[in-house]
Amino acid sequence: MSNRNSGYWCKWILFTITALCGVGSNVHSQNLEAVGKESPLTITGGVSLNQILYAVDGMESRRDPYSYYASGNINFNLYGWSVPLSFTYSNQQGSFQQPFNQYGLHPTYKWVTGHLGYASMNFSPYTLAGHIFLGAGIEARPGKWNVSAMYGRLQKAVEPDSTSEGTVVPAFKRMGYGVKAGYADGNDFVNIIAFRAKDEENSISYVPDGDDILPEENLVLSVAGGKELFSRIVLMAEYAISGITRDTRAPEASLESNKIFDNAGPLFTPRLSSSYYSAFKTGVNYQADAYSIGFGYERIDPGYRTLGAYFFNNDMESITMNTATAFFGGKVNVAANVGVQRDNLDNTKVSTMKRVVGSMNIGYAASERLNFSASYSNFQTFTNIRSQFLDINQLTPYDNLDTLNFTQISQNATLNTNYVLRADKERRQNINLNLTFQDASDQQGGVEQNSGSQFYMANAAYSVSLVPRNLTITGAFNYNENKAATINSMTLGPTLAVSKTLMERKMRVSISTSWNESYTNGDKMSRVANLRVAGGYIIKKKHNFNLSLVTVNRETDSEGGASSFTEFTGTLGYSYSFSSR
Repeated sequence: MSNRNSGYWCKWILFTITALCGVGSNVHSQNLEAVGKESPLTITGGVSLNQILYAVDGMESRRDPYSYYASGNINFNLYGWSVPLSFTYSNQQGSFQQPFNQYGLHPTYKWVTGHLGYASMNFSPYTLAGHIFLGAGIEARPGKWNVSAMYGRLQKAVEPDSTSEGTVVPAFKRMGYGVKAGYADGNDFVNIIAFRAKDEENSISYVPDGDDILPEENLVLSVAGGKELFSRIVLMAEYAISGITRDTRAPEASLESNKIFDNAGPLFTPRLSSSYYSAFKTGVNYQADAYSIGFGYERIDPGYRTLGAYFFNNDMESITMNTATAFFGGKVNVAANVGVQRDNLDNTKVSTMKRVVGSMNIGYAASERLNFSASYSNFQTFTNIRSQFLDINQLTPYDNLDTLNFTQISQNATLNTNYVLRADKERRQNINLNLTFQDASDQQGGVEQNSGSQFYMANAAYSVSLVPRNLTITGAFNYNENKAATINSMTLGPTLAVSKTLMERKMRVSISTSWNESYTNGDKMSRVANLRVAGGYIIKKKHNFNLSLVTVNRETDSEGGASSFTEFTGTLGYSYSFSSR
């Protein structure tokens, strides 16, 4: 037998063996082309052991005086077929984990990938969107064409249990299948998708009254496409329709509209409990030499659902716009986007919510050493509640126009500056400044409410690294302030840290300390000081020893506040990693 033929048969023998052996957890793709070209089996893993000493004075102990924690993992890899095992053990509890609860094989050969066992696939957000299934699937990309298909169980049957007191929710067995076919050439593409799922009525013995558990059926059809025009404009769109039957035991019905579902044959049976929805999304982007701009629009009918997704947002219409540009030879970069979203598209809800979101990011590289970046975002939510009492009690059409209009406004602004004082073989120095502002406010009937808050944060840091000595020193000052209706709280204080590597960087040591004081409405509430010492040593890149000592001291100045205390935590750890590569 020739080497080519023997290699061919080895690939398919391995594929068959792994398909028969895999029952129960997801693994990475198995590349069948690797057979005979690399080591067939590799073993990797590691173990670690940590011991923790704890002591406290001034308050109730938050943990045991002594505890230990051991963990380990080992992974067997056969031509990409991975079997990971892990364990944890402490003086409080122990556990062992193996992946055979949901196992899946994903063999790959050239442009074909298969899925066997437990798997998930993604056709589009409106059809099959990452739902896990137990079955088989395939994804093939021959040239510019692409074809994907799947078949399997989306939901297993769960029998009712009258003794569970509501903890067990009955469910029908749900089977599904779908196909996606398309052609793509750069930004030009077209995709056609069909997905069907149906519950098996006889998969459970009975359904308790009042549980609202009914056998459903769903058919989703979608077409998506994109086109590039003049090498600068890209158009994209997707349109999907979903027919969903709430109860497959309901009588059949004929449709005057939505004829595509009436003529779907065995794929879908229209019934009196059936409903039909649509979703549409489109966008256009224009890329010029110095700027780009894009628009997007999305509309999803109220009630739109697909059984190929776990969760789905519907009853939504949104319009978005984004743009980006650069000035002064790329030194200044600006990006901005704005969007408007609303619900209650069919005006059947008591309340209507509208959201307006806007943001802007600016970056300025003044020089190789000085950089600025700033951002601003604004999030507004407008809610209108239509109460029946307004119609009953109003005397004129102009009464109570704004009393049930609620507006929530959230703003966020940040500024970051970094300046490199020195950067050479001997020393590296830099200064960093961060400023953050957040504001949240409420309005009712156009009147500002006394329920808003403002948050301010400032951080300034200086760092110097003495390169030949492998020594780094950092000093920082932090300031936080939160202003609310009746409370103004503030925390501020410095931090100092020193770190150094020794013995050709095999050993590292660090020490840091901080001092923070807290105030409420101008009165000092507490002071917190902490000291941290840490060290680590590496032997032959596989053995790692770590030591950490932390002391925290809090002094309380206010009466009736939290008690003063001193707390100590020491951790000694060891870890070992191995590999057969």
